[in-house]
Amino acid sequence: MQFPESWLRSFCDPALDSDALADLLTMAGLEVEEVRPVAPPFTGVVVGHILSAEPHPNADRLRVCRVDVGRGEPLSIVCGAPNARAGIRVPCALVGAVLPPGADGKPFEIRVGKLRGVDSHGMLCSARELGLSEDHGGLLELAADAPVGRDLREVLALDDRLLTLKLTPNLAHCLSVYGVAREVAALTGAPLKTPAIAPVAPRHDAVLPVRVEAADLCGRFSGRIIRGVNPQARTPDWMVQRLARCGQRSISALVDISNYVMFELGRPSHIFDLDKIHGGLQVRWARAGETLKLLNGQTVTLDETVGVIADAQGVESLAGIMGGDSTAVSDGTRNVYVEAAFWWPRAIAGRARRFNFSTDAAHRFERGVDPSTTREHLERITQLILEICGGEAGPVDDHVVNVPQPKPVTLRVARAAKVIGMPLTVPACAEPLRRLGLNVAESDGALTVTPPPYRFDLQIEEDLIEEVARVIGYDRLPATPPRAPVVPRVRPQTERSAMAVRQQLAALGYQETINFSFVEERWERDYAGNTAPIRLLNPIASHLSVMRSSLLGSLLAVLRHNVDRKAARVRVFEVGRVFRRDERVPDSDTTVRGIDQPLHVAGLAWGDALPLQWGERARPVDFFDVKGDVEALLAPHVATFEPCEHPALHPGRCARVLLHGQPIGVIGELHPRWRQAEGWGSAPVLFELALAPLLQRPLPQATPIGRHQPVQRDVAVVVHESVTYAQVMATIESARHPWLRTAVLFDVFRPQGAQPAAGIGADEKSLAVRLTLERDDANLTDAEIDAVVAQVVQALQQRIGARLRA
Repeated sequence: MQFPESWLRSFCDPALDSDALADLLTMAGLEVEEVRPVAPPFTGVVVGHILSAEPHPNADRLRVCRVDVGRGEPLSIVCGAPNARAGIRVPCALVGAVLPPGADGKPFEIRVGKLRGVDSHGMLCSARELGLSEDHGGLLELAADAPVGRDLREVLALDDRLLTLKLTPNLAHCLSVYGVAREVAALTGAPLKTPAIAPVAPRHDAVLPVRVEAADLCGRFSGRIIRGVNPQARTPDWMVQRLARCGQRSISALVDISNYVMFELGRPSHIFDLDKIHGGLQVRWARAGETLKLLNGQTVTLDETVGVIADAQGVESLAGIMGGDSTAVSDGTRNVYVEAAFWWPRAIAGRARRFNFSTDAAHRFERGVDPSTTREHLERITQLILEICGGEAGPVDDHVVNVPQPKPVTLRVARAAKVIGMPLTVPACAEPLRRLGLNVAESDGALTVTPPPYRFDLQIEEDLIEEVARVIGYDRLPATPPRAPVVPRVRPQTERSAMAVRQQLAALGYQETINFSFVEERWERDYAGNTAPIRLLNPIASHLSVMRSSLLGSLLAVLRHNVDRKAARVRVFEVGRVFRRDERVPDSDTTVRGIDQPLHVAGLAWGDALPLQWGERARPVDFFDVKGDVEALLAPHVATFEPCEHPALHPGRCARVLLHGQPIGVIGELHPRWRQAEGWGSAPVLFELALAPLLQRPLPQATPIGRHQPVQRDVAVVVHESVTYAQVMATIESARHPWLRTAVLFDVFRPQGAQPAAGIGADEKSLAVRLTLERDDANLTDAEIDAVVAQVVQALQQRIGARLRA
């Protein structure tokens, strides 16, 4: 939230400079993100009155202006602005003036110059030349009554400063200049100037029929008719200036008044063109299929979860969010209906984001706006409309349907002292709360506080403790070291940290990426086969509406982001949580009932297998490159891989990863369907593993170096084409002979062409395995070696139907 300091001081003016005021607000929980001047420094610029503007004798686009600057004879100044004309008042930089730095970064000093043979004694300025805005379409036109010759910084209050506050959601009562001033008064003790809003006497008795049909949507609805307004009236300069310094451009007098009261008092409102309303208004929930064209030109389709204001012919406004185009005020408007309402926060929250936009009104209403002041604020809007646009006001029609009832909250002083970390008494807690305008009742060791209607955040004891700490000032709280013993947690030697996994992946050439846990629903359906993902009640964006059950979609989005920026080789990984439904999960301090949230690690490789170099020819990364990375990540554990199917992966190039016989993840190429949809020339290879098994590392065991010579024997067997490498190695391992140390497959032979090789059928293959044998206590004899080999061959014959190759 941004606003000028001068506006704040018009309500509460403490004896603090700008920096001290910013520090005070920050230490009270209202973080001041930035304090900056309204305008950059410049000197020698005054209000000038153009008396005449004649064409330049030697240039078609220049004019020679006679400018009164209140200092004797008018000055002759050459100007090329298209709006330079007699009668207007504009900024005039005198000779010797110093303007803000230009593109070269140096201040610009005004001197007497000659343009096409005509002397120019100064310079008429645009807003951009003074650093006030980016508008360079012409001279900055000032008010007709701006005092000629007066310093421009004084006339436009350019020595003012802008404060930008970064407010947390619980500080909705500070989403207005008056709300912040109320906090400053409580923090400093400076008097608060509450605006006096006198009721406007009705000049007619016309009332628009209004029916509030949804009490859970709208708790209070106030409105009145104003006839005979002039919508083309000029917004006063002081209002335009304050709105601009709040980051709001001037639109029209009626819209500016509504926005001004919102920034001033925190009350969003809406002004309807009365003559465009058919019949009366109904405040209700929308019906499925209804549509509305909004003021921003967007047409939205509604459902029963969105509140609306409708007339006899259809929907006219999104309740608490944005008005409709059909009843918008225009230059032809003569009669208006002004509305100020209280909308229940839960009925507004998330609705604007559902339609991919946000508004200042929705931002305030979904956090809570005071329901007790709709009538007063309506009077303030009416007062400004009559002053600026004229007209005749009717009576206020106030419908109080269902407003929040304040619930007392009890604060135990002993609890507050323990949480804040400083000794406190009942009066010491009561005084800050009373300064905030809260109704406080004291009792023995406790306080009972009844929150005012504008404090939606005061609901539990901890909220009151926070208020006490805020008013005291976070910078004034004592620094008390903890008294409890701090016992470090020693990680078991058989367990490594997640950081160690990250470092190992980085050493393998992968870069870490961190992504949102909420993703597009399409990713869950396409990449995880999850047709019932966990949905978010209030997504930050309409397309990020579900929680991810897999990390693969996030990594593919990162790949798309990098490929779109011409990356030729991508290696990325992520360590993060996934979210799955599991009714076995209980509710606890660290878990949510029915939701399993395990940590996973996933990686993606795309592009060339190796960086550009001279030693090997370039080739795309394949399944076995990434399989090697996974094996290195799991070492010294030895994983096994078995074929499987996965929605995101190639049906013939996908494997389940098993550790000690238990599945821990998958690895494979991206499915051709998704590769073609994304337009990638080569397929990315991905893996996703549960993190917990990767953290377990066995302790190294010291073994003596063998004293006897190992022996190697090669065995070549013929097996059916369907027999896998894993089956062969598992069969050899099943022999479980203590002298068999290792078995390595070193050759695979298949018949070429239509003619089978001798002893090998067309649907068979030959596998050659090297066995390493060693005995600890003696050298192996030929008979012992032959017995072990025979045992292995027998196991191969019996379990997988192998036969020795002739």
